[in-house]
Amino acid sequence: MTNLAIAANGLRKSYRDKNGEKVVLDGIDLAVPEGTVFSLLGPNGAGKTTTVQILSTLIRPDGGTVQVAGFDLARQADDVRGAIGVTGQYSAVDKLLTGEENLLLMADLRHLSRRDGKRRAAELLERFDLVEAAGKTASTYSGGMQRRLDLAMTLVGDPRLIFLDEPTTGLDPRSRRSMYQIIRDLVADGVTIFLTTQYLEEADELADHIALLDHGTLIAQGTPEELKRLIPGGHISLRFTDDDSLKTALDTLGQGFVDPSDDDRLTLQIPSDGGVASLRELLARLDTADIEPADLSIHTPDLDDVFLTLTGQHTGQHTDQHTDQHTDQHTGQHTDQNAEAL
Repeated sequence: MTNLAIAANGLRKSYRDKNGEKVVLDGIDLAVPEGTVFSLLGPNGAGKTTTVQILSTLIRPDGGTVQVAGFDLARQADDVRGAIGVTGQYSAVDKLLTGEENLLLMADLRHLSRRDGKRRAAELLERFDLVEAAGKTASTYSGGMQRRLDLAMTLVGDPRLIFLDEPTTGLDPRSRRSMYQIIRDLVADGVTIFLTTQYLEEADELADHIALLDHGTLIAQGTPEELKRLIPGGHISLRFTDDDSLKTALDTLGQGFVDPSDDDRLTLQIPSDGGVASLRELLARLDTADIEPADLSIHTPDLDDVFLTLTGQHTGQHTDQHTDQHTDQHTGQHTDQNAEAL
């Protein structure tokens, strides 16, 4: 049985304002296996930030049961805090300090001895390719370097679960690929990543499992490929070497149309959900008729299509409603105008 880094059942949260009670989370269930990347997606105000705030002990839920890193959220909040790390969208790097000093400061906050703190800082500087810049102030770092330092600061406490918000915002393509590899390496070491992002291609690239949240309710969950198959418009493209082969295939399959974007008009598109069963059936029918295409490719809708179809909204920068707070992203110190922290 797979161990779960997060297990939430019936998670609820609401706030009261001048217009009455606003339900932000309406009884959601989450199951996040250890050593995976789990991505929570949703439009503005869907409840993503509230979910992360609850799971990272910043605010209390109104209902439901939650276990994080094997600890009960309601009774063992301190243990949860010791097992997790939070890297928010906005960097917690002190730009007046050097890279090494930032890491040593985090080691002090984690109550590591001076010796252990220096050892841990040296390990992380090496791991994140920041050794040459260790003695330079963070204000001189590029955006990608600052983001790497930010994540390194989160790792000082060796968390097994990291809440990672918008990890590549503002990064150039090379820095973004570098961050992707860092995340994959963390997961390979057994770390669990809870990812929130507005870059749907980022979720597609990294996530093992995706949950789509809208108006406080989970409306879809699954792997990226499973979610894409929920949306119509997928097809299998079969390319042939001559008109006769294409016509024979069309007659045999009894469905499909010639791809108008193919200048040679030798590509046949067959509607399909992209699943293994439908592909196997199609290939079996072609084989029975002794038809062999020169090329075959599977096309499914992307996550943008999934998002727009299921929510009817465009992605954008997210700020969940009724959350107005400042959070120290690594230590968990915060002020919250709407809720009392655990």
